[in-house]
Amino acid sequence: MHNPGTFIAPIRIRWYALLFVIALIGLPWIGAEPIPFSSVRNYVGGADNVQGLIFFQQRIPRVLLALLVGGLLSVCGASLQVLFRNPLAEPWTLGVAGGASVGAFASHLFPLFAFALGPFTSVQAFALLGAMAALALVWAFARRTTLATTHTLLLAGVTIGIISGGIIMLMIYFVSPYQFVSFHRWMMGGLDVLGYRDFGPILMLGIPGLTVLGAMAKAYNHLALGEELALGHGVDVRRVQQYTFCGAGLVTAACVAVAGPIAFVGMIIPHAVRRLSGFDHRLVMPASFLLGGVVLALCDSLARTMLAPTEIPVGVITAVLGGPAFLYILTRR
Repeated sequence: MHNPGTFIAPIRIRWYALLFVIALIGLPWIGAEPIPFSSVRNYVGGADNVQGLIFFQQRIPRVLLALLVGGLLSVCGASLQVLFRNPLAEPWTLGVAGGASVGAFASHLFPLFAFALGPFTSVQAFALLGAMAALALVWAFARRTTLATTHTLLLAGVTIGIISGGIIMLMIYFVSPYQFVSFHRWMMGGLDVLGYRDFGPILMLGIPGLTVLGAMAKAYNHLALGEELALGHGVDVRRVQQYTFCGAGLVTAACVAVAGPIAFVGMIIPHAVRRLSGFDHRLVMPASFLLGGVVLALCDSLARTMLAPTEIPVGVITAVLGGPAFLYILTRR
């Protein structure tokens, strides 16, 4: 699939971690209006001031959310690219994001079913149901063969994505103009957050999904060589596929429910990590999480400051930057 010999001095995980820490510390200071350090210090000391409140209740949560969403999507993309042996694979290719979007929109369309169990709300629940429904349809299509091949699964995922898009367009006709405007902005992908209440739901789904995908890292090294060789090395390919789908479903549902569909992060970041650090997925997975979080946080900082005080949805920034990269990878294939 790739030639590891082209790497002379691979970047180690500590450098990705250093970038992650720098982004976590430095990016909250970037915004439409500068925040003096004295205001933050006084706020920590107990003095009430608007700038300190903005720093701790808006900017820090937003940077944290960007780091988390970008990291989760990147790990998910790294897993799916190995599973499909396709450099264009990411959560949206499988149709999981489309199913999660349908579920999240349906939770607003049917307020009768709204509920909240602590930090877990009907939005996350419906997004998870939509993601799992998409996965079930993919498997129902793929299991018609004796072994779900990468081409079969990829075709099924693209089909489910198209169907999900059609369902969303149909549901739009049944919402009020206000709901349409709100949902339209959500569909462009955004990290608008106030406080830390959104972290409970995303952690409840994202951390289990991340754990499942991370546990498959060693098996991905064998699977990258091909299904037959992986089977010869004792890898249960069907089990790896199932676990990857479940992990990808949990991660994508968590991200879509909170931030909306954000494209290209899950596709581009794993490519960058493999070019910088090699193809051992025991390194690729954590490095993708760290670098993906940093890149999405940087894109969100750009979205907040480019046309300040107007904010651009971060999904627009990732699409503008990721589109040319997508075409480059496509032409290289």
